[in-house]
Amino acid sequence: MYKFAKGAALVLFSLTLTACSTSKGFEDEAISNKSPEGLYAQSRTSMELGNYSKAVRTLEALDSRYPFGPHKTQVQLDMIFAYYKMDDVASGIANIDRFLRLNPTHPDIDYVYYMRGLTNMQADNYLFHDMMNIDRTDRDPKNAQDAFKDFNRLIKSYPNSKYAADAQHRMQYLKNRLALYSIKVAEYYIKMEAWSAAAVRAQTVMEQFPGTPATERALEIMATAYDKLGQDELLQNVSAVMAANYPNNELLTN
Repeated sequence: MYKFAKGAALVLFSLTLTACSTSKGFEDEAISNKSPEGLYAQSRTSMELGNYSKAVRTLEALDSRYPFGPHKTQVQLDMIFAYYKMDDVASGIANIDRFLRLNPTHPDIDYVYYMRGLTNMQADNYLFHDMMNIDRTDRDPKNAQDAFKDFNRLIKSYPNSKYAADAQHRMQYLKNRLALYSIKVAEYYIKMEAWSAAAVRAQTVMEQFPGTPATERALEIMATAYDKLGQDELLQNVSAVMAANYPNNELLTN
């Protein structure tokens, strides 16, 4: 019985591979027999249906076979969007940087910087953590930093872009995220009784991310660190700032 089940499983697996191979063969043949216009129309249909993996295969074939075709730049732009929808960050960034290098004066260059920011922001997000409401602001912030730079470049270079307003909104979210990361680091230093390091890290929140919700916590950390270090003058300065902005803070009322 076991041998029969094992044999049946092998046959089923073989049939599945054959079916996939046959399907891919038909798909490759369909791609190879189409004109550039036909391929592009096919990729647009796949995009509209949400089949981004199929769209990418068609677009990649079009890009490699007809690199100087009539749709060459639009093909690259479509690939950038499709990779983003597929959550393929590495391919997305690679194609974005390639486009920026080859088409620095393209009229849609603002869109490409916007997509670079979105792609880096996507790389920083952890959907599972969001679904489970798990706080992971202590994770490596490199992608968030890169996304912030991308959106900042878009706003400074193309202030009238139709993507500028959304980029500005996303930058505020990223500022909050990066400020919270610095707070996590400062709190770790507090735990390790590295008071100077904690104060310096908290001060970066005040300097680089002013006006974020993390500001009050940064002041608390600085006050605690200066108290432990015996830096009375600095402690008084921090307390004055706290009193002016957060008069109900527990450190002031204790």
